[in-house]
Amino acid sequence: MSASARKTSLSIAIAAALSAAGNSGAVRINADGHGQALIYPYYTARSTTSGNAYVSALSIVNVRTSAKAVKVRFLEGKVGAEVLDFNLYLSAYDVWTAGIVAAGAGAGLFTLDNSCTTPKVSNSASSPTLFQNGAYAGVDGLGDTLDRTYEGYFEVLEMGTIRSGSSLEAAVTPKQNLSAPNASRPSCANLPATAAAPTSLIAPTGGLIGGISYINVNEGTDYAVNAIALSQWTDRVQWSVPGVATPNLASASPAISTILDNESETDRLIMTRWPSGRDAVTALLMVDHVMNDYSVEPAIKAATDIVITMPTKRFYVDAVHAESPFALRSGPVAPPGAFHCELVSALDAPFRYYDRESLTPVIFYVTIPQMPLCGAVAVGHVGNGSGNGVFPSSTGMTLPLEAAWISGWLDIQTKESSQLMAPAGMTTITDLSTGVIANASVTYYGLPMTGFAAQSYSTRGLPGVNPNVLSNYGGNFA
Repeated sequence: MSASARKTSLSIAIAAALSAAGNSGAVRINADGHGQALIYPYYTARSTTSGNAYVSALSIVNVRTSAKAVKVRFLEGKVGAEVLDFNLYLSAYDVWTAGIVAAGAGAGLFTLDNSCTTPKVSNSASSPTLFQNGAYAGVDGLGDTLDRTYEGYFEVLEMGTIRSGSSLEAAVTPKQNLSAPNASRPSCANLPATAAAPTSLIAPTGGLIGGISYINVNEGTDYAVNAIALSQWTDRVQWSVPGVATPNLASASPAISTILDNESETDRLIMTRWPSGRDAVTALLMVDHVMNDYSVEPAIKAATDIVITMPTKRFYVDAVHAESPFALRSGPVAPPGAFHCELVSALDAPFRYYDRESLTPVIFYVTIPQMPLCGAVAVGHVGNGSGNGVFPSSTGMTLPLEAAWISGWLDIQTKESSQLMAPAGMTTITDLSTGVIANASVTYYGLPMTGFAAQSYSTRGLPGVNPNVLSNYGGNFA
């Protein structure tokens, strides 16, 4: 069977299973990358030890024939506290781009795009719209400075589709101007400004895609990742003016998760009805292993970072309590540099390394059996004692590595106690090869994690390489 035929038949099977289960409105990760909600796993505007700053260049695309009202929310990396939110209006087939840059004490956002936003986002890279610290200053004890805004993650949520022919659609649709590139502009007149949902909005229809590039001009590197897309995130309009904490990822409606579980002999569709939207989205992101290859080979000046983001952690953990699948750490306080794990950690995560010949350093593994997994964003520098890898980070940690193990792969595992129990009798499992549907009581193991690995290489300063040649390279891996 061809790949396209396999995909079509699988889609039909999934649709049939959803229909048989009695509810087609269930949030799920869209493997094709488009949906009603987008999760961007990381942003950074920090500088390397050489003083060269990263710029995070992002895009949000509407591939549908209808205009949309979209919530854009940026969150810092330590606890996922909000640092900026605004409403974005995308016309049909529109794309909005922006850059996150260093802006003195903290980071900021600018755009050269003409799409409508409320409030307006700065169009100046030298004077961007500044990220703010009001959501965490004096709250969590992890530092009040704007430095925390230099890295984190963000979410993009479709609040509603704009009715065709409405005055709002006319206001956000550009008037064609071909005199210069991107010269077409919408009027952005009379955009909604009250808490009441505009009558011109109907339920979201999806079709958002996006990505982000981490560009360091002076280093000559660029790492790019796609946003994670959630289909069927909501079946209703979810409107709010800027500055309101909702909607957010936890606002999934209905609170039903759908996961495609790939097994050796069949595929299973697992659908669970949860008591809250936060659990439905968390279930989609639950993993008990994070696996990537790595290289820290001196001959090519290699470095590897593992970026792990937990986008729903902020709904379960604060400075004094934690709920499953998270738990507060027990035992001694975390060492310096582990960034207040005793307050906001998930469970410590065991890990194991393998070299390229499939061997693992058993003695080393027993000596250092686990790592603290902290923050809403955790950047792990593989085997780099200086604390600086690909991405300099205040949430960074060294993943210690025995000196001879310069390349191979690693497996970060969650503890068995990291789990989210589904309500009894609220799960159906469909065997997609037979169509048989069974009710079950299930437990989701792991933690709600996403992210990527980034590897960098350089020949600068190596013997036999022209010192005038800029030879930095990079790649990223899901």
